[in-house]
Amino acid sequence: MNHYFSRITVRSPAPDVRRLAQNACTDAYREHQALWRLFEEDAGADRDFLFRREQREGRPAFYLVSSRAPVRDQGIWHIEHKPYRPRLRTGQRLAFSLRANPVVTRTDSNGRRQRHDVVMNRKHAPDYRDLPERERPPLAQLVQEAGIHWLETRAERCGFAFEETAVRVDGYVRHRLPARGKGKPIQLSTLDFTGVLEVTDPEAFTATLVQGIGPAKAFGCGLLLVRPLA
Repeated sequence: MNHYFSRITVRSPAPDVRRLAQNACTDAYREHQALWRLFEEDAGADRDFLFRREQREGRPAFYLVSSRAPVRDQGIWHIEHKPYRPRLRTGQRLAFSLRANPVVTRTDSNGRRQRHDVVMNRKHAPDYRDLPERERPPLAQLVQEAGIHWLETRAERCGFAFEETAVRVDGYVRHRLPARGKGKPIQLSTLDFTGVLEVTDPEAFTATLVQGIGPAKAFGCGLLLVRPLA
């Protein structure tokens, strides 16, 4: 299957265009819908793209990996896209960036399986919760340790490996997304990973690049951005 890598930026600094772009991106639902409208209408197509939002000079910008090329700029967006055909080899070292929604699944007292973000899960573990407050490690340490552990559990099947000291985890943010219809608000947390990895299985890693890592992909999580080391 063909894939495309795209960069989407605001078409013009004009106030009316900037306002339209900002209005389209007030929450993760609107962002996903705005990006979906960039593709040609196809009733049989799945919303099977990955994206990552960035902020450029106060304006939203996006990176996308998709099976179709986005082409409809809506009069708002400047679209740059190219075929995405990563050429990988075993042992290749790459710089990477990832925004993910790392979670663990626990069963509650009623037997229901529930997802918890890895940082809060760590804070509720007995070896942390039972410590006197002054002896508890700082949040930054919990974020680093919990994030590294989560990524380690996925690395092998995703086709890569990394050294703990070569990866930084930060940017812990808890999001509350507005309810749609009669549903409940969605709560999720994100972590940002940056560092260096090594490709161990080029085929599996290629699949990871186009399929993403972890849940909440519809909310801008899971896209692994990579570049060769100089």
